[in-house]
Amino acid sequence: MEITVKTAQQLRLTEEEFELIKQKLGRTPNFNELCAFSGMWSEHCSYKNSIKWLKTLPREGGRMLVKAGEENAGLMDIGGGLGVVFKIESHNHPSAIEPFQGAATGVGGIHRDIFTMGARPIASLNSLRFGNLEEDKTQHLLSGVVHGIGHYGNCFGVPTVGGEIYFDECYHTNPLVNAMSVGIVKAGETVSAIAIGAGNPVMFVGSATGKDGIGGASFASADITAESVQELPAVQVGDPFQEKKLLEACLEVIQTGAVVGMQDMGAAGIICSTAEMSAKGESGMRIDLDKVPTRQSNMKTWELLLSESQERMLLVAQKGREAEVQKVFEKWDLPCAVIGEVTDDGILNFYMHGELEASIPAQELVLGGGAPQYTREYKEPAYLAEIKAFAPDTIPVPDNLKATAETLIQLPSIASKRWVYHQYDSMVGTNNTSTNTPTDAPVVLVKGTNKALAVTTDCNSRYVYADPYKGAMIAVSEAARNIVCSGGEPLGVTNCLNFGNPYDPEVYYQFVNAVKGMGEACRKFNTPVTGGNVSFYNQNPDGPVYPTPTIGMVGLLENVAEKMTLDFKEEGDIIYVVGENRDDISSSQYLAKICGTEQSPAPYFDLEEEYRLQQKVAMLIKEGLIRSAHDTSEGGLFITLCESGFNRELGFSIQTTGGIRKDACLFGEAQSRVVVTVTLDKVKEFESFMGDHPFEKIGVVTAAELVVDGDFWGEISAWKDKYDMAIEKYLVKEQAGSALGAI
Repeated sequence: MEITVKTAQQLRLTEEEFELIKQKLGRTPNFNELCAFSGMWSEHCSYKNSIKWLKTLPREGGRMLVKAGEENAGLMDIGGGLGVVFKIESHNHPSAIEPFQGAATGVGGIHRDIFTMGARPIASLNSLRFGNLEEDKTQHLLSGVVHGIGHYGNCFGVPTVGGEIYFDECYHTNPLVNAMSVGIVKAGETVSAIAIGAGNPVMFVGSATGKDGIGGASFASADITAESVQELPAVQVGDPFQEKKLLEACLEVIQTGAVVGMQDMGAAGIICSTAEMSAKGESGMRIDLDKVPTRQSNMKTWELLLSESQERMLLVAQKGREAEVQKVFEKWDLPCAVIGEVTDDGILNFYMHGELEASIPAQELVLGGGAPQYTREYKEPAYLAEIKAFAPDTIPVPDNLKATAETLIQLPSIASKRWVYHQYDSMVGTNNTSTNTPTDAPVVLVKGTNKALAVTTDCNSRYVYADPYKGAMIAVSEAARNIVCSGGEPLGVTNCLNFGNPYDPEVYYQFVNAVKGMGEACRKFNTPVTGGNVSFYNQNPDGPVYPTPTIGMVGLLENVAEKMTLDFKEEGDIIYVVGENRDDISSSQYLAKICGTEQSPAPYFDLEEEYRLQQKVAMLIKEGLIRSAHDTSEGGLFITLCESGFNRELGFSIQTTGGIRKDACLFGEAQSRVVVTVTLDKVKEFESFMGDHPFEKIGVVTAAELVVDGDFWGEISAWKDKYDMAIEKYLVKEQAGSALGAI
C-alpha cells in the first residue's frame, strides 16, 4: 500500500504533519506507523494547539506532590501520610453520538486514571451541558447520559456526589459531558506511569481487546457533522463490573511490590500507553501484538494499536516476578499476558507473528517530545461589540416581581436536578456526608481520619462567552467559594477546557483569554492546576458551543466537624448578605431567559474583593458565628434564599437593597456574595467581627412564608414544588420511551 499525503489527511493529519513525520523517521511511514501518529498527534492526545498556553498556568506550589502533567492525575498532600488524587476529563463527542455508552465510558476512564496511580476512588462528579430541554433530542441525550453515568458509577461502587447541568441552545448538537474522579492514596503507595529497566516484562491486564473505540482520539479531534453517526465504532463500550475487578486487582498487585509502572489504556489505546510510559522512562519496548488478548479474531496491527476497548491496563513488572502478577489477576478472573519487554533503545517495535509491523521512536509520538506545538492566530470575536453596547436601562423592571421569580425558579438551568441525582448512588461506600445536609460543595469523608474533602465542579459558560478572561476567573472563584462555604480550604484545580475549533481565530481568542483568567485566579487562591483535559472542536455547522472551561476543585477540612451547611436552621435567625448587592443584571439567567437579552457583559466581579470575601467567610465559620452559608450564583439572591429554605421548609422575610433596581437585587448575578444566617444572640458579635467588610442585614428566617418588601409571596412548599418539578415534566415521555424499549 502506497502511503501518500492523502492517506495522512484521511487519518486527520495535515500535509505539514505528514512531512514532519517523514523527517523524524527519515523515511515514509507505513500504514501502521501513520495510524500511530494519527492517534498520538490528534488534538485529544497531543494538545498541539493548547500546550503553549497551558504551560502558563500555575503548575506547582501549595500541597502538590507531583508537577502537572507528570502523572495520569493530580496528587496533593492532605496530611497524615495521605494524598488526594483527582482529575476531570471530557467525553463529549462519544456522548453526542451514543449518550449512554459515551457517558458511561467517560466515567470508567476517569476512574482508571485515579486507580492506575494506586489510589482508591471515593467520589465522582460531573459537569453537563445540553441544548433546549423542550426538544426531543435534548431529552434523549440527557436521559442517555444520566443513565450511562448512573449505571457505570452505581455498578462500579463509587458514589456520584455532585455536579452541575446547564441548558443552552449552543449545546444542541454537541453536548458536553465532563467526568471527575477523586481518590485517596497512602504515601509511598503511588505508582508512576513509567517504563524502565531493560528486560522487564510488559504486561497487558484487564479486558480483552476488541474493535470498539478504534480512532476515538481522532474522532474527538474533529467537528461533529451529520456524518458523525457513521463513526459509531469510535464510541467505546464499558463494563463497570469488569472495571471493579480491575480496580481491586490493580490495588492488590501494587502491594506485591512487583510493579515498576502502570498506565491505563485510554485514548489511542496501546500505542498511547506504550509511547507515554516509554518516553517518560527514556526507554523503548518490543511488543508482540499477537499476544494481546482479543475478543475478536484476525484483528489487524493498526486496529490493535488504536483500539480503545475499556477496562485495560499496561503494566511493567520486575523481571522474574511475572508469576506473582499473573496470580493476582487470575484470582480476579482477568486476562493477564506478557506481551513484550522494556528495551533501552528508545524505540517502540511492534511485531505480529514475528514480523516487524511498526518501528517508531517513543519520544517522537508524545506531548513534550516530537508532537508538534502550534501557536494559533486569535482575534477578538465580533459579537463582543454587541455585548459591550448593552444598556441595562433599556430593560424595564418587571411590574410583577413575584411572577418573574416563579418563571425564574423553573428555568432548567436553575431548577432542581433531582430527576438526575436520584439516579446516582450517592451513598455507596458511605463516604458522602452531604446528602441529607446540603452544602455548597459535596463533602466526603477520608475514612480512618477526622478529615474530609470538599469537592466541586463549576463553570458558568455564559459569563465566559461574555468575557473569556473574567468569566474564567469567576469559574475558579465560584469553585473556591463553594468549598469555603462548606468549611473547606481550597487545595488545587483540575480543568476540562471545552472550546470550539482552535483554527477559528475568534474561538482561539476565547481559549487564550480564558486560560489567562484561570491562571490569575488560581495564583490568587493558591490552587495550582494539577492537570486536566482540553477538548476542542465542540461545535456544529451553526457554530461553536459557549467557551466552557470547567473547573474541578478539591478542598480540605482538617476536621469534618467544621463542615458548614447551606440550609436555614431555625425561624427567627437573622439573614445577612456578606458582600455587596449591586445594580447589575448582566449575563444573568433572568436577563437572558426571561428578558430575552442574550448579549450582555459578564456580571460584576473583582478578584481582590472575592478573595477578601472568602477569607472572611472562612473566619466566620471557624469562629462559629454563622449557622448557614450559601453563595449567590445563578438566579441571584432570590434563588439563593429559596435553596436555603427548601431543606427544612423554612421561609424568609426580606427587604431589597435601596438605591438599586429591585430585579438586580433579587435576580442579578453580581459575584462575591454569600448569604449567611446568624442566631439572635450572636448578632452583635457577628456585626462586630465583620469590621469594615461589606455586609447587609436583609431579613429574617420565617416558619414557612416568603415575604419580599412586605408583600406575601406564598409558602416555601409551593416554591419547592415548582423548583422540583420543572425538569421532570419534560422527561416523563423520554423515561416512558426508555422503559418500553427495555421490555
